[in-house]
Amino acid sequence: MQRVLSRWNGLLLIVALLIAWQLLFEFAGEDAMAPPVATIGYLLHLLGTADFWSNVMATGTAFLFALVISLVLGLLIGLTFGLHRFSGEVAEPMLVSFYSVPKITLYPIVLLAFGIGMPAKVAFGAIHGIVPMAIFTMTAVGTVKPVLLKTAQVMRLTQWHVVRAIIIPSALPEIFTGIRVSFSLTLIGTLLGEMFGSQRGLGYLLMTAIGLQNVRMIMAVTLLLVLFAATVSVALLAVDRRLHRDVG
Repeated sequence: MQRVLSRWNGLLLIVALLIAWQLLFEFAGEDAMAPPVATIGYLLHLLGTADFWSNVMATGTAFLFALVISLVLGLLIGLTFGLHRFSGEVAEPMLVSFYSVPKITLYPIVLLAFGIGMPAKVAFGAIHGIVPMAIFTMTAVGTVKPVLLKTAQVMRLTQWHVVRAIIIPSALPEIFTGIRVSFSLTLIGTLLGEMFGSQRGLGYLLMTAIGLQNVRMIMAVTLLLVLFAATVSVALLAVDRRLHRDVG
C-alpha cells in the first residue's frame, strides 16, 4: 500500500511540475523558454539523430571516467586519513577548505595542464567529486565502533583484513551517501568542463545554443540532463535509505 501511495505521489509531482512549467511559459513567453509538449517533442527528434547521440556519448564517456576517478581516489583518501586519526585531523580542514573554493576558478589551470578535450573534462569532473567522497569516507570510518577495532587487534588481523571485514561493512551507509553526493557533483563538473573547454558533448551543445539563443535546444538538453540526474539520484537515494535502515 505504501509503495502504491509513493508511486501516486511521484506521478502527482510530475503532473504538478508540468503544469507549473506550462504556466511559467505562458508568463515568460517563447523568447525565454519553450512549453513542455514542444520541448519533449524536440528532444525526441534530437534523440533520433546520430549527431546528437555522438554528443551524448561524449558526455557519458567523460562523466563515467570522472566518476570512477572520483570514487576510487576519494575512497582511498578517505580510508587513509580516516584510519590514521592524527593525519585525518590535519587533512580534514584542508579538504573542507578546498571543497569551499569555487572550482571554476581552477579551470584555467586544468586547461593548461590537460588542454582542451576529453582529459580536461574528466579532470574537472573528478575535481568536483573527489573531495566530498573523501570527506564522507573519513566521517564514516570515524563512526566505526571502537570495540570492533579492538577485537580486530586481539585477533591480530592485518590492516587489509580490518578494512575489508570491519571498516567498509560498518561504514558502507555513510560511504554510499558520499557516492550519491559525488555522483551529482561530478556530473556538474563534467558539464561545466564541456561548456568552457570542449567541442563535443551536451555541455558544449548548451553553450552553443545559449550563444545562438536557440531556446528549443537549451530546453531539450536541459530536460534530458534533468531526467537522467533525477532518475539515477532517486535510485541511489532508495539504496541509501535501505542501507541506513538495515544498519539502524
